[in-house]
Amino acid sequence: MSQSKVYLKFDWLTIFLFFALVGIGWINIYSASLDETATAFFDLSNVYSKQLMFIGLSVLLIIFILAIDSKFYERFSSVIYIISLVSLLGLFVFGKEISGATSWYSFGPFGLQPSEFAKAATALALAKYCSDMQTNIGEFKHQIRAFIIIALPAIFIIPQPDPGSALVYAAFIFPLYREGLHFVYLLLGFFAAALFVGTLAFGVIWVSLGVIAIGALIFAYNAKRNRKRPPIIRYSIIAAACIGFAFSVNYIFENVFEQRHRDRFNIVLGKETDSQGIGYNTNQSEIAIGSGGWTGKGWTQGTQTKGNFVPEQHTDYIFSTVGEEWGFVGSLVVIILFVALIIRIIYLAERQKNQFSRVYGYSVGAILFLHFFVNVGMVTGLFPTVGIPLPFFSYGGSGLWGFTILLFIFVRLDGGNYYYT
Repeated sequence: MSQSKVYLKFDWLTIFLFFALVGIGWINIYSASLDETATAFFDLSNVYSKQLMFIGLSVLLIIFILAIDSKFYERFSSVIYIISLVSLLGLFVFGKEISGATSWYSFGPFGLQPSEFAKAATALALAKYCSDMQTNIGEFKHQIRAFIIIALPAIFIIPQPDPGSALVYAAFIFPLYREGLHFVYLLLGFFAAALFVGTLAFGVIWVSLGVIAIGALIFAYNAKRNRKRPPIIRYSIIAAACIGFAFSVNYIFENVFEQRHRDRFNIVLGKETDSQGIGYNTNQSEIAIGSGGWTGKGWTQGTQTKGNFVPEQHTDYIFSTVGEEWGFVGSLVVIILFVALIIRIIYLAERQKNQFSRVYGYSVGAILFLHFFVNVGMVTGLFPTVGIPLPFFSYGGSGLWGFTILLFIFVRLDGGNYYYT
């Protein structure tokens, strides 16, 4: 088979969706950062010119990724993972502090954020471990090792501090579930999050009473269905653990979270109102999206966007530009494109002929979904601001390159299955 025919086997629908999202993202970055005093379109002092350069370099990166043999990514996955961990540790010595976080290496006027690349490295390492012939994710000892692979980069990222980037690693629970992790882990994760938010919203006493009531109902239901006495000791231990976790929430909230994170949670939970302080970004973002109506105000015509009412709108809050200038219809198109890309990735992952490619594909889909879901929830006021960018949309070279690497390694792995047939 000739090399040209090999490239025709790549999934062009995935590639099209990628470039569609990148293109629409740049159009909105242009509008959000348009400077009427700019003297030249390709002036790198402008945000949109820099992003265009980042996109051009991404194309070169794509060509490089697709040119490498697909076997390379599996063979050197452990080395790539170790390099990513070293790059994260190096920030504590050589990192530059930007906006209160030491998350960047500085190279003159440009910066590089290693946490954006660590996602792909972790996905490769997890895929390599799960595809090992001796690994069975259904066994507890293998689950612990998989969790360590996931947790290490997150542990290095949290002290920067960058809790938003660390939160993304929760997405890896989904590929593990696909490979045999018991459903109870997903249930426990959801229940822990519900307990955490519930305790902050209603207090320890009410949450504890709720846990006891739910436990009693489940106990009574199982006793009636099975016609024998359920293990009351097991139920009591689970209830005690839940109540103990609820009592620890306030300590975690007050001593682990920073004040800005506590303020953001309190605003979302309705415990504080601060539309001019810590909640200013979210409040202005909601105003911008709501003012867009059905069809929007038109490209570069958004009054909130042009007035710079949403600070740093071209980064984490870029979706508010979509809502204001393109309205409900434009926002829906963007959401459909993201959903289509994620569904396509999961479809491709399921058709893979080897476990390594399948686990990596599910990791890509899960990471993109969590970024998309949390970011849109953040700019619409449903979630607190945690600093998670919108993939392919938010301004930044590290973010764009990190997501490009993450996605196109999978495109290469998927194409690689055809190379050897």
